Amino acid sequence: MKKIFKYASLALAGVILSTGCRKDFEKINTNPATYNPSTFDPNFLLTSAQLGYSGSSDFSYDTWRGNLIYCSTMMQGLSTVISYWAGDKYILNSGYTAAYWGFSGGTPTSGDGAYPEQVRPIVDVVQSTTGIAKYNNLHQIARIMKAMIFERITDLYGDVPYSQAGLGYYSKTYFPVYDKQQAIYADLLKEISEAITALDPAGDRPVGDMYYKGDVTKWKKFGNTLLLRVAMRLSKVDPATAKTYIQKAIGNTMASNADDAFFLGDATGGRNTVNRNSQILLGDGGQENFYTRWSKTFIDFLKTNNDPRLSKIAVTNLYVNENTKAQNSGANSSFAAQKGMPNGKDLSGVAAQDVRQDASFTAFTDYSSPAPALIKRNGPTFVLTYAESELLLADAAERFGLGGSAATHYHDGVVAAMTYLGEYDAAATVTTTDAEIYLVAHPYIQAIGLQMINTQYWALNNTMLDFYESWSNWRRSGFPVLVPVNYPGNNTGGVIPRRFPYPISEAGSNTANYNAAHNAVVGGDVLTSRVWWDAQ
Repeated sequence: MKKIFKYASLALAGVILSTGCRKDFEKINTNPATYNPSTFDPNFLLTSAQLGYSGSSDFSYDTWRGNLIYCSTMMQGLSTVISYWAGDKYILNSGYTAAYWGFSGGTPTSGDGAYPEQVRPIVDVVQSTTGIAKYNNLHQIARIMKAMIFERITDLYGDVPYSQAGLGYYSKTYFPVYDKQQAIYADLLKEISEAITALDPAGDRPVGDMYYKGDVTKWKKFGNTLLLRVAMRLSKVDPATAKTYIQKAIGNTMASNADDAFFLGDATGGRNTVNRNSQILLGDGGQENFYTRWSKTFIDFLKTNNDPRLSKIAVTNLYVNENTKAQNSGANSSFAAQKGMPNGKDLSGVAAQDVRQDASFTAFTDYSSPAPALIKRNGPTFVLTYAESELLLADAAERFGLGGSAATHYHDGVVAAMTYLGEYDAAATVTTTDAEIYLVAHPYIQAIGLQMINTQYWALNNTMLDFYESWSNWRRSGFPVLVPVNYPGNNTGGVIPRRFPYPISEAGSNTANYNAAHNAVVGGDVLTSRVWWDAQ
């Protein structure tokens, strides 16, 4: 049983609800006195779902394992020589790839992961506010939030419980079926579109919203930006549907960095609100602070292009040795000093494997760490940004001829991807002038437009520390062109993974539905199989 902490803030009531004991799961889902809409204001359950989307409520396990250990290193945004970071070794650690999932039904063994921490509360908000006029905007925002939550889950795993997920209390459905990803995406597009239309600026202003404090105008822009992203995910497999929904979003997406959605952490409040990426990269879980660095691939991209972001997001000599977590006030942020760590290396002592035997190795302190401005415990966890929307619009314009000039959207996207860094901290600010200088030196070239757009999208998501999205967009677009590693004993034959296998725990808690989905995965339920939209 987890210990439930008391919080002074009423806004965390939903979090306490979401992270309490799971021992009496069936009782919780059937007893109106324990967990039901009349007991808690649904606004606070929205808070709970948003906190869950930003990381685990119990020491960051999904963020640590899914976003950082796997996605960040597979996408060569970060690199590490810590042995249990299996991502850029392409080794399957089934416990780590399962961490984001949590449990979808039955009696769980853990309260962590997307299904208990995100799906359950957001489904409760949607269900408990249906048809209630005073909660109309809360209901529509919850529908949009639910779509975003499920987009990530299905992008990671493929066919997943969707239509029946989170309905234990409402329909006694404890063992949800796995919906086909194609059907999930169709419903995500429908739900987002309908919710945007139904949002009413003159209606209720949800008090549980941690992104926009219930600003419905901003949520309309957010919804359309999410609609664009979901539609663009289908650009390889169903371009006709993609174009239909892209056209709905055009002209209605985020308009500036002021529309960026993020959740601010709390450096003093505790386990539920601390910035989760920062918590891990500051070494709360081990020696990640010293041995986890920006990847050579990413640093070389920034250096080669004289990118002004480099001296804002990277420093060397941040830690003086592997035994300290105290940051060095004399850390070096100079452009010339930055050096990325190669991926797929370790400390084994084996030639060609151990990073210390590389010809380029000098000292660990010489490798670039994420700058202190990016990894503050009370810093922002970015959810969706204007820069993303402009780069996606650039892709849509170049790929489908929709929404105006690809060059213009590319320009605006790159400027935003640089200048938004000031939202982390004033020390990370890149000026518009410096961004414009960069674009004069690197103008949009239509012949390689899709490569330029999606490589910038990768760079943006790296700085946002949203490596889930880096991986998804790389699988969709094929860019940037990454050179795989071939670590000894890897599980993929030396190719970058394209999907997380299903959690083995599902075989015991949702057996029949798990078996059907597991057996239906084309190519087998392995790291190299592909989700539906990731067509060959």
